[in-house]
Amino acid sequence: MTEEKKTDHWERDAELSDRGVRLDKFWARELADEGVSRGRIKQWIESGLALVDGEIVDKGKHKLSGGESLALGAGDAAPGEDAAQPVSGDLDVVFEDEHVVVVDKAAGLTTHPAPGEPGPTLVNHLLHRCPDMAAERSGMDGQRPGIVHRLDKDTSGLIVAARTEADRLALSSDFAGRRVRKVYLAIVHGKPERGEGSIDAPIGRHPSHKTRMAVHKGGREARSDYRVLWTGPRGLASLVAVRIHTGRTHQIRVHMAHIGHPLLGDAVYGPRENAEWSRREDRLAGLAPRQMLHAFYLSFTHPASGEVITLWRTPPDDFLSLLAGLQRECLRVGIVGMPGSGKSALASALRRENEPVFSADESVASLYGPGGDGASLIAKRFGGEYSREDGSVDKTALFEAMRASDVLRREIMEMVHPMVRHECELFFKANRDAEAAYAEIPLLLEGGWHESGMVDAVAGVSCPAEKRTGELRRIRGLDEETLAVFDSWQWPEGDKLAACDIVLDNCAGLAELEQEASRLRHWAEKRFAERNGAFESWLEALWPRLAVQLADELAGEPGTEEGGA
Repeated sequence: MTEEKKTDHWERDAELSDRGVRLDKFWARELADEGVSRGRIKQWIESGLALVDGEIVDKGKHKLSGGESLALGAGDAAPGEDAAQPVSGDLDVVFEDEHVVVVDKAAGLTTHPAPGEPGPTLVNHLLHRCPDMAAERSGMDGQRPGIVHRLDKDTSGLIVAARTEADRLALSSDFAGRRVRKVYLAIVHGKPERGEGSIDAPIGRHPSHKTRMAVHKGGREARSDYRVLWTGPRGLASLVAVRIHTGRTHQIRVHMAHIGHPLLGDAVYGPRENAEWSRREDRLAGLAPRQMLHAFYLSFTHPASGEVITLWRTPPDDFLSLLAGLQRECLRVGIVGMPGSGKSALASALRRENEPVFSADESVASLYGPGGDGASLIAKRFGGEYSREDGSVDKTALFEAMRASDVLRREIMEMVHPMVRHECELFFKANRDAEAAYAEIPLLLEGGWHESGMVDAVAGVSCPAEKRTGELRRIRGLDEETLAVFDSWQWPEGDKLAACDIVLDNCAGLAELEQEASRLRHWAEKRFAERNGAFESWLEALWPRLAVQLADELAGEPGTEEGGA
């Protein structure tokens, strides 16, 4: 090699929590992710390569006071027993020439050997594929030859490695100068309040968990930009693109958790959310086996030719499976109709076809029963005026009072409807893996549930007035006046059916209504399939479109990253 090897150099600020920590232990902790052994650190310190507040300290047992400025230089690497060895393995090589190799790293593969992670690593596989990267031939570090940035073990995506020391120095300079552009994709819990934003929050070692990072005032500058690309049904999770302006350890994971939206599968920075996710009773519980982070976009200057190399890579199967799983929740179908139109009969027909069905009337009956939450709340509010001896609601007395006072009726609705809605939401969640789930909610439209996203579609039951106010009214044991009161509390039938996505006819008998139930089921299954198909097509088109958009946005800008993520 004609170019002199440049030694590595690290600088840190000791925090107050580091008071009393030995110098060699401090650097062993700080460089654990770099694959540097404590023995090598001790050797460097004893060789006079450690500075404390600008003064050489050559004793590893030197104890810190907290608050010092520290620096450490790496001595020349000498091939030996600790040098990484070539190991065969599958590598998805995206770009390769005699100077650099770019790999789409699989999740679960460590970047380079490190304490507790001896291999095989990406470095081991690269050495097998590119023997010229070995230290004795390239002059590079024996444990991590060619590595200029890192990806966490469980992060997938694009990573570039140099094949010669000269190329490594050039790429390292570009990373340090923030002339390399990288954008990540992450799936996070919930939906960020803002569709895009910047997170400017310093990151340093966690004050009590030294293997973790955290946002705190004593940390180093860290800034990330994020953009929400998609949010799943009911805001359960979101796909975001994240561009980092600094390269702090675990920066994206720490920053997204800092704003309340940790990555799915991240047990370190989202322990509570991850624990709740693992307890889910649907198939989603098994679809986030790692922190869902993918290095999607990489643009760098070729160290030899000066050409700008821009690459992107579709996320791996586990990432795509989670996105598909988030979208594939049951189609929530609300069933409405005028009082006595046959809604309950339709719901019963669906149940006979083994479809999941929720009934608001059954929910209210339970809430009004002895020990029910609705009965307890009404008794407390009205001093037992509408309560029976067993604690249940006196429905007759309550109905008469509601008929006499619209103010009272609204108050009762405001008390009971949230309880019914909560039970309905639990029903939908319990049946998330079904293709469709049905909820018979007489006042769904009046309550605005269709506008709030509670349901995905509304099915209306149409029944001729003479049948509804005659035969069906008598079967239900209602007098004409009572039915008229119920009607007055709902939208007119024309408005109600006009707001529906599908209208079912109850103009004949039960056999015909059974056929209508089958028609509704097939309609819902088709809509479910169409919705999922449309999402898959959108997702497939998203990746190339996003890559072009990023290239346009980042063209001509200075790079944005100096390290790993």
